[in-house]
Amino acid sequence: MATKRTKEILALLDEHYGRDFRVSLNYNSPWELLVATMMSAQCTDERVNLVTKELFKKYKTVSDFAKADLKELEKDIHSVGFYHNKAKNIIATAKILLEKYNGEVPSKLEDLTSLAGVGRKTANVIRGNIFNDPSIVVDTHVKRISNRLGFTKETDPEKIEFELMKVLPKDHWILYNIQIITFGREICVARKPLCDKCFLKDICKEKVC
Repeated sequence: MATKRTKEILALLDEHYGRDFRVSLNYNSPWELLVATMMSAQCTDERVNLVTKELFKKYKTVSDFAKADLKELEKDIHSVGFYHNKAKNIIATAKILLEKYNGEVPSKLEDLTSLAGVGRKTANVIRGNIFNDPSIVVDTHVKRISNRLGFTKETDPEKIEFELMKVLPKDHWILYNIQIITFGREICVARKPLCDKCFLKDICKEKVC
């Protein structure tokens, strides 16, 4: 059961950012979202969207990615960073999907996390946005700001995920991540939070400014 304070925080987030569940990554299929999410690690969504705009024209199917030349794919996604591992994992995951899942992206957490380079964060993005399976994605923004708001004192992403599931109502599990990412980029910035502009400043548990 969410507390009165938690409901107040969520209401303010809803008021400022709306309840649009769509992630900021551009995609037209579950596979494209999986690739984009894998590429988004340590990279901005804006940069990933620039790369995938041309990437998904060149590689149109899971099979196209499975047959891709590693060096060529590395060159194609070079600007997203960590391109060696990302390219290797994308090709490996495409092959696994063809071999084990008939080329389809699975919906179960354990199946998703068995794919190359896919952890709980990426899996939960897919589960929430493709399969409408309520989940909480714990990225750096969610980890940092959830601590500042007093929702958790944990530092391990998986432990934070389970703690947030206890304090947040299920209809906000997916939404919370999307809202907090925007909030973390625009207001509650890691290095210098803009507390004077923060609509949560009166109920923030950590007065960082």
